[in-house]
Amino acid sequence: MRIILYLGKGGVGKTTTAAATAVRSAQLGHRTLVASTDIAHSLADAFDTELTGEPTQLADNLWAQEINVVTDIYKHWDTLQEYVSGFVASSVGINRVVADELSAIPGMDEIVSLLHINNQAKRGDFDVVIIDAAPTGETIRLLTMPDTFRWYASHALNLEGARVTRALKPFAGRFLKGPMEVVKALEKLDEGTQELKRVLSDPDVTSYRVVVQPERMIVREAQRAVSYLGLFDYPVDSIMINRVLPADAAEGDFYQQRYAIQRKYMDYIEDSFQPIPLWTAPYYAHEVTGVDRLSELANDMFGNSDPTDIFYRGQLQEIVENDDGSLTMRLPLPFVRGGDIKLRKRGDEMFITVGSFKREMILPNALAKMRTRGGRLVESVLEITFVEAEAEAEVEAA
Repeated sequence: MRIILYLGKGGVGKTTTAAATAVRSAQLGHRTLVASTDIAHSLADAFDTELTGEPTQLADNLWAQEINVVTDIYKHWDTLQEYVSGFVASSVGINRVVADELSAIPGMDEIVSLLHINNQAKRGDFDVVIIDAAPTGETIRLLTMPDTFRWYASHALNLEGARVTRALKPFAGRFLKGPMEVVKALEKLDEGTQELKRVLSDPDVTSYRVVVQPERMIVREAQRAVSYLGLFDYPVDSIMINRVLPADAAEGDFYQQRYAIQRKYMDYIEDSFQPIPLWTAPYYAHEVTGVDRLSELANDMFGNSDPTDIFYRGQLQEIVENDDGSLTMRLPLPFVRGGDIKLRKRGDEMFITVGSFKREMILPNALAKMRTRGGRLVESVLEITFVEAEAEAEVEAA
């Protein structure tokens, strides 16, 4: 079973890239489902057909689905929602309408989307599930939901579950049934999110692919996405560069300028995302909709490669806490053999030079607030130590 998630800034072409990957996967004989978790669905537009919340077969081995999160929440979680809102209203004494709004479990819509993915994997109806995810920020929030929801669920189970059981134990019978069902529902959902986290971080099952265009703002957001995916141990195996102008299109002042800008950022992308493989798709003069056009895109993008393969294995970054409270970020640089190390930090930007190797990256928030205390290359892994700004000042004063 393979799960492939495409993410990136809104408008970069995630949907067409995911749809094209699904078409090629199906043509190679894999039973393939491509599903959209974006609230603003456009997968149906990519295939130029109507889609629903259930898998719809479009061709041999190819199904597509636009997950309706709102419908699923009301379908599966009404009992839990109603109980919690009633509990809040009776305990706090506020209006029930307001209580219903407050009772929405944080991240429930993201959890339902992810459980959809996991259920498809468990059922075994498909060999490959390809996800057309929401824009980067929403997807990162979605991917952190298993951890976040487990925190809420564990507190609800430890506090409210025991409280409900003690309060209603003397009454038994039908009075016990409702609250205990709620507790069991929370326990079941908590178990599901544990399993979900294992599946999402399993490099043998799941891969994350970030879609970019050769433009500065888009590449910067992609850098942040790769950084945060690495923090949560989600395996990135490809960077998809979409809408690249061909050399023969560089005629006239406008296209010459656009082509020159793209070439600059193509080099920047190559430097920024090593050693992740890069895949390139051209900027077509025509719209890419329908199975035939999507097949053309897949061919130009992947060539003879099977897009369901795992293209990269290995941790992109690791952050460890040291005994003295400092943090060390470890970056694998398998193609760098040595040289003087130069580091320059500006806000959340880190500029790294090792010999002739140069890389610019976006730091996670925790490291952006700290200062660097130098770096060293150990067996093709760059180790950069960060300390609190106050701690660095004390060292310099001493």
